[in-house]
Amino acid sequence: MYDTLVVERDHRGVTRIVLTRPESANALNGILLRELKDAFQSCDRDPSVRLIVLTGAGAAFCAGGDLAWMLEINDASRKERAASSRAVADMLQAADTVSKPVIARVNGAAFGGGLGLVSIADSAIAAQSARFALSEVRLGLVPANIAPYVVRRIGAKQARRYALSGRQFSSKEGYNMGLLHEVVPDDELDAAVEREISTYLQAAPEAIAATKALIAYVDSHDDYDNALYTADRLADAWETECGREGIKSFLNKSVPSWRV
Repeated sequence: MYDTLVVERDHRGVTRIVLTRPESANALNGILLRELKDAFQSCDRDPSVRLIVLTGAGAAFCAGGDLAWMLEINDASRKERAASSRAVADMLQAADTVSKPVIARVNGAAFGGGLGLVSIADSAIAAQSARFALSEVRLGLVPANIAPYVVRRIGAKQARRYALSGRQFSSKEGYNMGLLHEVVPDDELDAAVEREISTYLQAAPEAIAATKALIAYVDSHDDYDNALYTADRLADAWETECGREGIKSFLNKSVPSWRV
């Protein structure tokens, strides 16, 4: 049980993590950071979890850092401020490295750290009315902890334009710059997320986890290292139970056990 989250899993293994601070537009504070990190790590360890849908309660997805929390940090020591910043980094790392697919259901505003959460998602689907901003500079701050994920997602060119100005942008702009994978009318958001879920449930969970790790490795290594690494990973895949089952199912025109 969490104070700032609701975590629910259905019979398919689809787990929904819902930020439940609607009175503050689901803004991040110390408690929410700790609980989000724990929720992602718990999902990572739980073999019954097939995928994660991340969303916010109410009208917003996540409005970034909670201003009351940041005021408390202003009065803290340097050591305490560093620890609070590290809590943001640790949560984002847990979200980014979870071995299950993460779908961001962006139901409303995603500012600052909320945009960082969108950036770690394997699939990001937004309502047409959702708004986005890297708003830190307008508060005299910097988008420090989210920068690795945002720049990886949209590139330095777009990051410079939006992070240096703090300007808001639309779902359409977010789609065009690569932040979002799909934008739909508000009343079609749940149907679009469900369609996305169904695609992941066709794939073997073990293969998904291995492929997610593969992509992370390949993205951060040179061609020589990647050639060695990928040769071993394919050999590993051929030896797995799901690999053997998948090949046999394809040849026999049967349905593998993981398909829902």
